[in-house]
Amino acid sequence: MNNRHLKRLGMRIVKSFLNGLLLVAPIAATLYVVAFVFRTLDGWLDLGIPGLGLLATVAGITLIGFLGSNLLVGPLLDLIERILTRAPFIKLIYTSIRDLMEAFVGDKRKFNQPILVHFMDGTAKPGFLTQPELALLGKPGMVAVYLPHSYNFSGNLFFVDANRVEKVNVDSAAYMKFIVSGGVTDLNEDA
Repeated sequence: MNNRHLKRLGMRIVKSFLNGLLLVAPIAATLYVVAFVFRTLDGWLDLGIPGLGLLATVAGITLIGFLGSNLLVGPLLDLIERILTRAPFIKLIYTSIRDLMEAFVGDKRKFNQPILVHFMDGTAKPGFLTQPELALLGKPGMVAVYLPHSYNFSGNLFFVDANRVEKVNVDSAAYMKFIVSGGVTDLNEDA
């Protein structure tokens, strides 16, 4: 084999490896995350039978959710929340986690108003309107928008002139998925 054939063979091997990586990496990462979550939740209640701790944990959380909407248990949960929101350091942790959870799930979802923020140079950044008015902060005519980062579960909060914000009429979950994926996710796919 001459040098040119070896180079072509090497390029084919590299291309095949990269194609295999594109197929295997998302599957392996998904299986790893699912296995990690399974082991973690199953380990909370180590009942000796794999999966039983997970089922008991999910059942317990579901039961707490059901009872939390019940009139008898609601006052008890309110009392616990009042205690957690009065302790100085615990308040910061508890309210941050509660607000983050409420932003994505439940009846009080916060990221439900997809928007585009238009910049002076003609570009626009996708995000979500989180506060439609900031007069209480001394910023009349401005709104609060959350602009998530692509390929990351973080973002930034900006105060923007309201006239630079355009509402976008798409499903919020699909829009978030579109932004986080760097724009490669199909907006027509189920979120």
